[in-house]
Amino acid sequence: MARPIWSGSLSFGLLNIPVSLMSGERRTDLSFRMLDSRDKKPIRFERVNADTGEEVPWKEIVKAFEYDKGSYVVIEKEDIASAAPESHESVDVEAFVDAGSIGTRFYEKPYVLVPGKKAEKGYVLLRETLKKTGKIGIARVVIRTREYLCAVLPEDDALVLMLLRYPQELVDPNDYKLPTGDASKYRIADKEVQMATQLIESMSADWDPEGYHDEFRERLAQIIQKRIKAKGATTRVSEEPAPREDAATNVVDFVSLLEQSLQSNKRTPAKKTASKQTPARKKAPAKKRTAKAAKKTAKKAVRKAS
Repeated sequence: MARPIWSGSLSFGLLNIPVSLMSGERRTDLSFRMLDSRDKKPIRFERVNADTGEEVPWKEIVKAFEYDKGSYVVIEKEDIASAAPESHESVDVEAFVDAGSIGTRFYEKPYVLVPGKKAEKGYVLLRETLKKTGKIGIARVVIRTREYLCAVLPEDDALVLMLLRYPQELVDPNDYKLPTGDASKYRIADKEVQMATQLIESMSADWDPEGYHDEFRERLAQIIQKRIKAKGATTRVSEEPAPREDAATNVVDFVSLLEQSLQSNKRTPAKKTASKQTPARKKAPAKKRTAKAAKKTAKKAVRKAS
């Protein structure tokens, strides 16, 4: 059973709903190791100094920001810690917006919010109210050490938390050369539009996600299984640790809290960062290099595989 990323609270107004943040995706990618084709031993990647070629121990490695080509400034752990947000175990809803007002390009990664013990009433109250009003909550959440913008929305019996991209992370489509104007500008006849419409209608169906599978992965997995059986290999399955218990909560007077929230209009205001925004910092490129011998054999293995 999956373990929560963290257990904390989902808050809006004066209401706090104990929840656990759970992963909303399952990785099914097949991972591969690079081997030396001569003796089938794994290729080891090493951290080496770009000038001397000598391996650098972890304790001597520091993080740095490349502010100019070849010029770096070292960033200490204290610097990163001072920039990290204080709250690590809460989803703080700042506003509620129409569900259809957020463009699809803003959605990035799903999580599932699971109510803690005795927190079902508040969980269902928010879920059903969001469904009734057609709203979704805009909030901030800290996952590990980074703060994210996110949306809290209802989906069947769940409250789903979707990480959102900041506007600065999105490329404006107008940056590309796109065909502008209506169909007549491109000599598209009414008959063509009509036939295209008929084709789309003939292919229309209800969305059924269960009907779609990663067929490439399935075929590749079958090939791998055949290889394993042919070589007489065995596999080992390790069990995951038991999940952590959710914290128990007390009975809450939701009507009273809702009334107080409405009277005081208390909510965490959206942060106005437009005037204080700083330019996005370019990440220092990670320079993972292999030892010369490993690099040669890795290239050789890749050439033979292709």
